[in-house]
Amino acid sequence: MTKPLLLNDLLHLSPEDIARAKIRFNKNTSGTQGKPAMQVYLENPDDVNTRMLFWTTKVRFFSVNDIAICFFQLSSDTWLLSTIKEVTRELGVSPGINYEGIEMEQYRPYFARVIVKYHKTHMASYRKLDGFLDKLEVLQILSSAFDGIDFPGYDKVRLSFEQLSIVINRRPKDWIPALENQKAVYLITDMASGQQYVGSATGENGMLLQRWANYVADGHGGNKLLKAIVENTAQGMEYVMKNFQYSILENYNARVDKHIILEREAWWKETLGSKAYGLNAN
Repeated sequence: MTKPLLLNDLLHLSPEDIARAKIRFNKNTSGTQGKPAMQVYLENPDDVNTRMLFWTTKVRFFSVNDIAICFFQLSSDTWLLSTIKEVTRELGVSPGINYEGIEMEQYRPYFARVIVKYHKTHMASYRKLDGFLDKLEVLQILSSAFDGIDFPGYDKVRLSFEQLSIVINRRPKDWIPALENQKAVYLITDMASGQQYVGSATGENGMLLQRWANYVADGHGGNKLLKAIVENTAQGMEYVMKNFQYSILENYNARVDKHIILEREAWWKETLGSKAYGLNAN
């Protein structure tokens, strides 16, 4: 039977370093404003690697010169190594970010690439490393830094506003080539009201990536009824960010004539009733 590859088989921490190393496990329930830790990381890695790593309430956990190892949860038993820092200063803040640290350069090639298996049963998010050396099994070393979910195929795209924002702003390697040269008929659904908007990317008004980038930028992309939601509802853009969902009805390569796409857009509007009962003004 093959011996499992453990985290320290990669890091080669000395006994002295192991003694001063501590782990922060950021669970999917430990993000900000109800967001999973993974989503927080994708929006801003430093939110996990600094704020969540060094945030304390009443408990003082790290000390100067400690090694702080940061993981965030991918699934129930899988965790991604996001950073390793040496604690350089204690700030005397509670609650709040109570420490400063610098990333340890020798481990940088592993940041956001090493996935470990660990079944977390303890409540506390912090643990000393020396009790976990034989429990952190390396499952996978990614070929490049983790950048979110893989592109699932055009017929399975269904993104919240926040997920779409991550695609547009972080530009994950498989999503961008899939969207940037595609024409499409797409659907925006208001998950609170159930109303729908059918739109198209014909090339003349931008390919699919550009059209969806417009929605991330202002919430409406210039469309009359969507613009009214942003400008006239009490929550405005916040309402869009909370409730809107984006999916692809049909996709086409760049050579397809725009009139074919516009005909299909009209068919979907009629079929879904998005003009009579939804968010299409015309």
